[in-house]
Amino acid sequence: MVVDLMLWILIVISFTFLLMRLIVAGYNYFNAPVLVSNTFKDSDLLSILIPARNEEGNIGALLDSILQQQQVKYEVIVLDDHSTDRTGAIVKDYALRHPEIKLLQGQLLPEGWTGKNFACYQLAQEATGKYLLFIDADVILEDSLVSTAVGHLKNKSLTLLSLFCQQQTTTFGEKITVPLMNYLLLTLLPLKLIESHADPIFSAACGQFMLFDGSNYRTNQWHLQVRGQVTEDLAIMRKVKENRNNGEGMLSGKLMTCRMYGGFYEAVNGFSKNFIAPFNDSIPLFIAFLTVVIAGPIAIISTGNLLLITALISLVTVTRFFTGRLSGEPIIQIILHPFQMLSFLCIGIVSIYHRCAGTGYWKGRKVVKTVFRHNI
Repeated sequence: MVVDLMLWILIVISFTFLLMRLIVAGYNYFNAPVLVSNTFKDSDLLSILIPARNEEGNIGALLDSILQQQQVKYEVIVLDDHSTDRTGAIVKDYALRHPEIKLLQGQLLPEGWTGKNFACYQLAQEATGKYLLFIDADVILEDSLVSTAVGHLKNKSLTLLSLFCQQQTTTFGEKITVPLMNYLLLTLLPLKLIESHADPIFSAACGQFMLFDGSNYRTNQWHLQVRGQVTEDLAIMRKVKENRNNGEGMLSGKLMTCRMYGGFYEAVNGFSKNFIAPFNDSIPLFIAFLTVVIAGPIAIISTGNLLLITALISLVTVTRFFTGRLSGEPIIQIILHPFQMLSFLCIGIVSIYHRCAGTGYWKGRKVVKTVFRHNI
């Protein structure tokens, strides 16, 4: 009797949550801010700042795409963060041929900093532009992206503009992991609230593209403020809003693409370092979410009730249609949803283990230094 009651409570909670996420996904589908290519010419200097660690397979393509940018005056500074591959040599070769590109050698990582935050901090000290654009080394930019983004930042008087780029996946392992990022984002947060609502709880950002007003950045030193945070993008957006500045998160559409990871293992390792942060860094809250999104549908299917199962499939399919279209994913990939949920469970378990054990490494560095935090 008690078990049956708990099962039906879980089913009710699961359906309620599925419906809420469908509503959020639908709202984003019809209202989410998407950056649209626009002609904007600005004579002020933009500093494009790239932290790079073992990126020999990506950095050349990124620099080529930057050199194609139109209607914008820029300098490019790449920080080689103690790479053990040819990243530095590749950038040096580009710098010899293109005077707007500069190679910076990273300093030793101080205690209390994450590698990326310290790299960005060093880059900012070298930058001379009116605008500061931090981008990851594995993104590709369409030729109008930078000028369009600068124009948007300037026209809306933003302190920070962050873009969620269109993710590219090649292997099966990538297809059942990488889409989880946008699926979670677009079903949990109406993106318009990032800019329209002052409460920092409505915050999201993507470290792949962070464009700042340079004067504001130099005053506040955002990466210094969040120097020990693994999810520096989210932490900075929250700080910006707490400081009563204007920040906005947008979808890049086809103007920016990225292949984040090369396979399943790399994706699980990469995502596990930061999946708990959006849940207020709370393991109990994250476990509750995992229970509802994983165990809930299993409970529904276990009833054998065709009406409930049909309702479940319908809610998930429509939700994935909305998020998939916004993310530029083929519609056929909706059928991968069950595999993606299993991947989410795997990432969740690894994330919890690393957080509790104080372990976790990315590109040879320990990135998880805090343990269990009681936030709820």
